[in-house]
Amino acid sequence: MPRPQTTEKTMDLILWRHAEAEEATAKLPDAKRRLTARGEKQARQMAHWLRQHLPRKLRILVSPAERTQMTAHALGMPFEVERKIGIGADAADALAAAGWPDHGGAVLLVGHQPTLGRIAALLLSGQEADWTVKKGGLWWFSNRVRGDETQTVLRGVVGPDLL
Repeated sequence: MPRPQTTEKTMDLILWRHAEAEEATAKLPDAKRRLTARGEKQARQMAHWLRQHLPRKLRILVSPAERTQMTAHALGMPFEVERKIGIGADAADALAAAGWPDHGGAVLLVGHQPTLGRIAALLLSGQEADWTVKKGGLWWFSNRVRGDETQTVLRGVVGPDLL
């Protein structure tokens, strides 16, 4: 009997929701909200964990919002600001910006709810739903080919409270 083909990973997609941020007010527009002291700690903790686990070939896309850029800065790595993953972004547009599932290597998206939750639902169930990605948390997906079948695999879900 022939042996099944080995797994070939083609892409990793990591969804990282911004850490805890200030509340929006009439004088503070949503896009200008900054991380709280707790949010800065969450970002540093998750960045520390990520630096130990990220693949070498990595592209980082970050929403234009202040809080997502502050979250990404905790990694200490270069990133691109991408409006297609900004506040209120469409899940399909965000996936297209990431190049899912065909981009070689790994892409880290630093973004917002409900977009990240909708991406997670779409990748795991085949349809968008309002799932929640916790503030400062991440979901790590891989796209792989096994035999003739393309599969999406959830590699991990990590919240900052677990680190």
